[in-house]
Amino acid sequence: MTDVDVLIVGAGPVGLTLALDLGRRGVSAMLTEQKDAPQFLPKMERCNARTMEIYRRLGVSEKIRAAGFPSDMPMDVFVVKTMVEEPLLHLPYPSVDEARARIKATNDGSEPLEPYQLVSQYTLEPLLKEVVETLASIDVSYGHRLIDFAQDKHKVIARFERSDGNEVSVSAKYLVGCDGGGSTVRKQLGFKLEGDSNLLELWQALYRSDELFEKIPIAKGRHYHVADDKATFLIVQDDLKHFTLHSVVETPEDMKTMFEKVVAMPVKYEMLYAGKWRQNLMLADRYRDRRVFLAGDAAHLVIPTGGLGMNTGVGDAVDISWKLAATLQGWGGEGLLDSYEVERRQIGAHNVAASRFASQGRRKWRSQYRPEMYEDTAAGSALKREFVEIADREQRKTNEMIGAELGYRYAASAIITEEDGTPPEHDYMAYQPTTWPGARLPHVWLADGTPIQDRIGSGYTLLRLDGNATAGDSFVEAMRNRGAPIDILDIDDATAKKVYGRSYLILRPDMHVAWRGDAFPDDVGALAAMITGNGTARSAQEAPPVGRAINS
Repeated sequence: MTDVDVLIVGAGPVGLTLALDLGRRGVSAMLTEQKDAPQFLPKMERCNARTMEIYRRLGVSEKIRAAGFPSDMPMDVFVVKTMVEEPLLHLPYPSVDEARARIKATNDGSEPLEPYQLVSQYTLEPLLKEVVETLASIDVSYGHRLIDFAQDKHKVIARFERSDGNEVSVSAKYLVGCDGGGSTVRKQLGFKLEGDSNLLELWQALYRSDELFEKIPIAKGRHYHVADDKATFLIVQDDLKHFTLHSVVETPEDMKTMFEKVVAMPVKYEMLYAGKWRQNLMLADRYRDRRVFLAGDAAHLVIPTGGLGMNTGVGDAVDISWKLAATLQGWGGEGLLDSYEVERRQIGAHNVAASRFASQGRRKWRSQYRPEMYEDTAAGSALKREFVEIADREQRKTNEMIGAELGYRYAASAIITEEDGTPPEHDYMAYQPTTWPGARLPHVWLADGTPIQDRIGSGYTLLRLDGNATAGDSFVEAMRNRGAPIDILDIDDATAKKVYGRSYLILRPDMHVAWRGDAFPDDVGALAAMITGNGTARSAQEAPPVGRAINS
């Protein structure tokens, strides 16, 4: 029987990210996957800004960019009749190079450190797998199908069927189910998915055409939404040679016909795959049962509008990772693992709601489609103008949810301090930098041109911004007495002090603010106990619902 600290079931991007972070923290883990190898199938295709910040901290962001969509290519989005006719709507979005230039020129906390990156899941998975396989403490085992598992006070024992037909068992202190929407882990735990299922069923197909992208006569971009009654849209994949098409049709053969209709010009192509998928907006009623946790699509299912599916799962992975490491290393209290469900389930609910907000916008403009708007008549022109006006407003809800990406904040968590006053609103469409406890630390450039995020280590960080070289020393001593890793970062920088709004900040290993203030509390030992999970626990049910669309 294999014996590890953490067993990860599912080697998609979420499971691989969890294994990567655990391995960098020296935790013994086994990553299992039912498939024999990563598959060349179209799934997610965008790492958002927050995910790329996370991957920067994990040391893989530049590898991902090198493998993904070219950095000089625009990220424009179109609504079209076909690929050869003047677009009905053209929404320009900056290339990675342009976004980086904008970020470099901005220093008010409003921008992420890293811009988004288009990278197909079939590109991302092998890349992460290759990195994870270099980590000494991680056992990567493909061709392992989970049969069942049982847990007691001390361990989880899971049974697997290998692809060669043999059965093996694994003993672990903890198990994390990252095994997707049909999660075996979730089903065995008896957790329910709540929300809306099967809102729409579409076919998705993957094509290869080496010449199509260069031959597109209208401007280059990443998404081409077709104004029709089939919910048709074409996505350019990261190498500019593969494309996915989604549409409501009857058969795989129809997907060939639809592709040719949308492209509307002679190109050589091959359809590599076609399959059905359903739109769901669902959230697991629980994320944890004792030693077993859920992460990624096993815990939440969203419609791809807004790109919050895999990206939310990456957030799950880096939240549970440091908490598992802390618990296994002995300094994390019982409240630390309890906080995972409290924190991440509210973000799951927030992002399911954000995906609903975006998908409602898309459905709204699509519902305005009338075949008559293509007629060369006054009535047709009027219909087209109204359609474009609504699409211009509503499609932005899919492509511009930077607030949902960067602005999420953990509320009612027992390992984060509470403040008097009114916390900042969660706005899907706008991001307002804040250090209110529970928020991600806003990006700031320091005077020497380095980003403050690069100065923050993998443990806790006491950030001092007032020049007092001894402030908080007793707190740091209390943390070290508990065995918790903590660094002190003294920053003499007026911009950082202005953006962060307090003299002192305590950052968690995931770069979220645990406490802030202009003076330390009298009982720094109690503060150290609380933020390491040795205080009073709270249940997930106490966490308030967060997230709304302001001015929607």
